[in-house]
This record gives sequence, C-alpha cells and structure tokens, in this order.
Amino acid sequence: MGLFDDALGGNKPAALTKEVAFIGILMLADYSDGTVSDDEMQAFVTAVSRMKLYRDLNGDQINRIIDRGNKHIKREGPEEALKQFAAALPENLHRAAFANAVNQVLADGVVEEEEKAFINDLRRALGLSGDDAQMIAKAMMWKNQG
Repeated sequence: MGLFDDALGGNKPAALTKEVAFIGILMLADYSDGTVSDDEMQAFVTAVSRMKLYRDLNGDQINRIIDRGNKHIKREGPEEALKQFAAALPENLHRAAFANAVNQVLADGVVEEEEKAFINDLRRALGLSGDDAQMIAKAMMWKNQG
C-alpha cells in the first residue's frame, strides 16, 4: 500500500460492469494502432448510441463509463485490460463485442498490423472459434465496403 492508500483507506477500483467492459474493448480497438482517427471516433459514437446496452443512459452516464474504461486501461495496461474486459463481459455479448471491435478497426479504411494483432488477441480473449471470428470479420468487411 502506498502513502495515499494508507491515508485514504485504500483505493480499490470498482468491479468491471458489462457496460464498462464493452466500451473498454471498443476503446482498445481504436487505440490498437496508436492513433484514433476521426472516422474511428465517429464509429465509436455511432456504435455506442445504437446499442441496447446503453439505450437508457444519458450522455453524462456514458461519459462516466468511458472514463472508467479509460482509467482501467491506463492502470492495467492494454493487454491486461483486454483480458479483464473479456472476462467481465457475459458470453452472450462476446460476438457482439468482437463484431463492433472489427468495425472500429475497419472504420478508417486501413487495417494496420497492430490492429490485426489486437483482433486476434480479442478473439482468443473472448474464446471465439476461428470460424466464428472469420465469419464476423467477413460480414463487417462487407458492411464497410458500401
């Protein structure tokens, strides 16, 4: 424990919710190549605003979720945060998270090697089969061709 932990009674972060985990995965997809393009940012806003998971939340609540995800990534590092986000996400959201993350990577029209590596790491963290991941990735590529 550090000085401030002793003085303030500890600073244990709250457990990850599915809302934070899902947004965290999308943020990691955006960050995976080291930059977040305007197209990726727009895709992020669109994805979050259209999801049932966030439908009943206002802008301030969504911003707090984004803040929690960002702080978690900074505290744990991207690799460990990815594992923790995947573990906190219910299995019924694994394919949706993967599809949205692929969409984020495709948003700027360029898929860098770091983004490919992230998508492979995400597939493994979510426990998706190669066939499922391939099917989802193809569908997202078709979606982004138009």
